Amino acid sequence: MKSQSFVLSDEITKLLEAQGITVATPVQEQIIPAITGGRDVLAQSETGSGKTLSFAIPIIEQLTRRDGLKALILVPTRELATQVAGEFIKFSAGKHLGIVPVYGGVSINVQASKLRQANIIVATPGRLIDLLNRNAVRLNSVKYFVCDEADRMLDMGFIRDVERIASKLPAEHQTLLFSATVPKEIEKLASKYLRNPKNVRFEATVKPIYLKQTYYRVSPDRKLDLLADLLEQERHLAIVFCNRKHITVKVSKKLTEIGIQARALNGNMSQPQRERVTDDFRREKFTVLVATDVAARGLHIDDVSHVYNYEIPKDVESYTHRVGRTARAGQKGEAVSLVATEEEKKFFQQILFKYRGDITLKELDDFKKRAPVPVPHKFENKPASDEHPSRKSAHRRHRNERSGRR
Repeated sequence: MKSQSFVLSDEITKLLEAQGITVATPVQEQIIPAITGGRDVLAQSETGSGKTLSFAIPIIEQLTRRDGLKALILVPTRELATQVAGEFIKFSAGKHLGIVPVYGGVSINVQASKLRQANIIVATPGRLIDLLNRNAVRLNSVKYFVCDEADRMLDMGFIRDVERIASKLPAEHQTLLFSATVPKEIEKLASKYLRNPKNVRFEATVKPIYLKQTYYRVSPDRKLDLLADLLEQERHLAIVFCNRKHITVKVSKKLTEIGIQARALNGNMSQPQRERVTDDFRREKFTVLVATDVAARGLHIDDVSHVYNYEIPKDVESYTHRVGRTARAGQKGEAVSLVATEEEKKFFQQILFKYRGDITLKELDDFKKRAPVPVPHKFENKPASDEHPSRKSAHRRHRNERSGRR
């Protein structure tokens, strides 16, 4: 990795080049030398900007196997913990560092055992609190404390856990705080825990030149029909976002029944299930992922061509995170929102105000006049498991009708 602001060891340079990483990103240009120089960091940076390597590289460079526990990275989700730990493992090959991902949904005893040999812990706050309560880990030797995607941890209610964990750290350590947005609560957190930080702000990586943003006004009873119609048009990988877990299950099931292979991803699934679905999506075994915000957090898949907001997010920050799943790595993408209810109209007005001029209304003139996708009565409000058997035959008839038209 070439840079005018820092020099890396031959070992890590070769590992980076083997992955095709030869030039530092703007984020890395500023953050790597700051960390190496011992400074705290507050960085506003979107996913896909190279921020993970911006803190992983200097930490890896300065650690050896015999150092003991020196780095703690907090992340909001299990998927992100797995991914960030994987990056540390990949770029520390040959150093044999003890890198341990820690998250819920798997055996806590196995994780506690692995922590005895850890140099670097990548953890979700809740599981780390559990391990601290069991005295399975002590943080008094930590030198590097990274809080990644701090705004999402704020949204998920983890900030108190983050502060509790921070209270267990030694007085002398570096704090590195990364956040896609910096609301007032994050600024307060930074002022409390960061000392004379390197303050770095970057523009969003998703720019209008790459990202096309559109929306439709549609009646609630035709919403799923419109989604199915859009998904049948030219696309690659697509993520359909829902606010509620049971809606991801229902939407993925209905799409699959009419011939569009889709899978759900939500917090009710076990960790092995979520990892299997994510891996299958990445390998394109299916092409439509129907997910909640929390479950999709930490997904880094460069080939997502379309994002659909089946349910409109309740705040602008969530919308920003969602549309950031496409138009990555210099590729073009499209984000489509389906606005149906009065409540969704209210939420979407905030988004339109924030993205003034960047989101275009599309009319339904070209929307195919197909037979409606069969949906259980009160689709949006009933629990996920109460579909009547007689409706399944209707789904099959509908699927056969559609296949006959193609």
